[in-house]
Amino acid sequence: MSISLIFTFMKVYTKTGDKGTTSLFGGTRVPKHHLRIESYGTIDELNSHIGLVRDQDINQHYKHVLMKIQDLLFTVGAILATDPEKATLKNGRARLNIPKISNEDIEALEKEMDTMEASLPPMTHFVLPGGHQTVSFCHIARTVCRRAERLASHLNELEPFQPETLMYINRLSDYLFVLARKLSYDLQAEEIKWIPKKES
Repeated sequence: MSISLIFTFMKVYTKTGDKGTTSLFGGTRVPKHHLRIESYGTIDELNSHIGLVRDQDINQHYKHVLMKIQDLLFTVGAILATDPEKATLKNGRARLNIPKISNEDIEALEKEMDTMEASLPPMTHFVLPGGHQTVSFCHIARTVCRRAERLASHLNELEPFQPETLMYINRLSDYLFVLARKLSYDLQAEEIKWIPKKES
């Protein structure tokens, strides 16, 4: 059964989680505090923060890229929400029609970063988050992305999943950092460098 069909027939409230458990794709029930739930729940949180960035008064191209990212984060969430033991049949064929993250998806983020960085001054210091509300929203999304990566990395150690998925989350946090810098530049916001204090 495809993911689209699953959501077509699923009610918002099912009452099946009233005792603190939930179902993964494939039907396995786990506690709602399970690492797998924390992993894809944090991806969902990230998606909401990216939606907030997209709702700002920013270049339409960035909005388009962010919408594509949001779409792919649903794919990431589906991958993380899938019980690996239920994902394939005994003969190795796919049991669940779960989409994948491709190398092209990762390369698309890299190309976007390269394009943005070409117009930015070289980075010589760490930068304090802030300077403009839109930039701050982007930095919040970046840090949530890093948390999602930490959780997904832990999950991958215990129950490995598609390598490109973890690569995409890693590259996305880099993209959000570069986007924050580019938004600072576009909005003419002050970018404050962090310079460690010298001991006296």
